[in-house]
Amino acid sequence: MTTAMDGFNDTIHPPRRLFICSFLATVDEAEFGTLRDAAGISDSSLSKHLSALSGAGYVRIRKPTERGRVRTWVALTAEGRRAFEKHRQALRRLLRG
Repeated sequence: MTTAMDGFNDTIHPPRRLFICSFLATVDEAEFGTLRDAAGISDSSLSKHLSALSGAGYVRIRKPTERGRVRTWVALTAEGRRAFEKHRQALRRLLRG
């Protein structure tokens, strides 16, 4: 039997992390500054949330050097996409009551 809580993910659920995953689910990857501005948070706050998501294996962070400048790119991993989709389904079940 499936319950409303099946698939609920405590790592993804905090509002900023939920936004980050939702944003990343719509793109292949996003530049750190774009993600920061979209989320409306500081660099340090975004770094903290990305660290938690990365530690869970949900995001991949890469830092290529372009013209002597390092830019940070973030993407959901396949595992992150699966976890996010399961969490979305759990939220839908909870909201339906």
